Amino acid sequence: MQQPDLHRYEELARFVTGLVESGTLLPDSKAPSLRQISKQRGVSLSTALQAYRLLEDQGVLEARPKSGFYVARRGTLTLDVPGPSKPPGSATDVSVSRLVLRLLDYAADPDFVPLGCAIPSAELLSAGRLDRYLARAARMKGLEYNVYTPPRGDLALRQEIARRALRWGQALAPDDIAITCGCTEAVTLALKAVAEPGDTIAIESPTYFGLLQVIEALNLKALELPTHPSDGVDLDSLAQALASGGVAACLLSSSFNNPLGCTMPDEKKRELLRLLARHEVPLIEDDIYGEIYFDVERPKPFMALAPDGDILYCNSFSKTLAPGYRVGWIASSRRMRKILENKFAFTLCSPALPQAALAELLSSGGYDSHLRRMRRVFKDNVERTLRAVDRCFPAGTKVTRPAGGFVLWVELPPAVDSGRLFETALAEGICFAPGEVFSASKRYNHCLRVSCGYPWDRRIAEGIQALGALATAAAEAPPD
Repeated sequence: MQQPDLHRYEELARFVTGLVESGTLLPDSKAPSLRQISKQRGVSLSTALQAYRLLEDQGVLEARPKSGFYVARRGTLTLDVPGPSKPPGSATDVSVSRLVLRLLDYAADPDFVPLGCAIPSAELLSAGRLDRYLARAARMKGLEYNVYTPPRGDLALRQEIARRALRWGQALAPDDIAITCGCTEAVTLALKAVAEPGDTIAIESPTYFGLLQVIEALNLKALELPTHPSDGVDLDSLAQALASGGVAACLLSSSFNNPLGCTMPDEKKRELLRLLARHEVPLIEDDIYGEIYFDVERPKPFMALAPDGDILYCNSFSKTLAPGYRVGWIASSRRMRKILENKFAFTLCSPALPQAALAELLSSGGYDSHLRRMRRVFKDNVERTLRAVDRCFPAGTKVTRPAGGFVLWVELPPAVDSGRLFETALAEGICFAPGEVFSASKRYNHCLRVSCGYPWDRRIAEGIQALGALATAAAEAPPD
């Protein structure tokens, strides 16, 4: 019942933002009063107030006591963007599991302010429609779905995934796709198909700790590449690594890397693909955030730019629709036989009923309207969190500006140890992800990742404010 109100205040906020951007409302000028704007736009006073509070969080408006709302004097953030990472130039063993499991214990606890795990809240996912499809499939064809499926998975779901991929120029046949237990199993199967224990995998740095855990579990080594928070890995460093002959595969995000949010432009992606082809090194691409884009068009995956390349494409519905269903997929025309052999050995097949429900939802068209709403909400969440970090964190802090996804990478002043800050924040009921879990080489101890996956409310706002105060205290404390 709250969704129409949510939509109206977002629409009103965009209308006022348009007035500011067009110059109709100038910096430092008074915005229309709440009563005036509510009457003009046909909304309630409470809806108008929600819109103005949103614009205040975004830095578009500022409230002045006993005077009303004014267009903010400054329209830009004061914090700088982090520079490119500088990891060591050699492969290392990975040992992050102990730290990650401890983080996950707190991140899953509802008593903590949820800034830790990059999982959307159930409220934002709104999986009710999907649940109805699941219930109907169980009611009408429950016996048919209480069976083992082929290792490739449900044909109808694979067909729907292939149809969706055509929208961004990725031509896949259903037989090029295998359904997996989330994106993590897809990456695991991809690594098993191209690497042996002891091999080296080139990765972004920082990178998602789940990928590091898989590399660790498979007894592989990680070669961290310098990575820019805007356009991804440094190709010169990758070229040097490939020339050494010691890289078995590359494991990269297609778009909106977790935690940096970086996305390579298409020409840089093509250059990277040419480089890998020259050295005959396969690419494993993780495109789990590809659908959560804030611009007009979805970024193209690597596979769409090189359909004949040795690419293993991994994705899932966990970040957009149903993390609890654990439905992902892997696509590869060259490596499918090996993938299916390992799929059969590891899990035999994925559950049939969730696949059937997802296939029906995709064919109905309901997924697209859901995605449009999710993009709008995540964009607002990221913008609000950016503004809050800009206001509340210590001088010298740097923060990313992602164009998709729903995480922010925060680089604190060097004096702040994010591991110690993590312990202090837990005592205050706040959970975030400390930087060291995103590196195989124990780097980024003065960084942290903030998730923007929960609806913005007073608890989130106060949690970020409190975390900023703790970080400021740590930055100003005398050295031990």
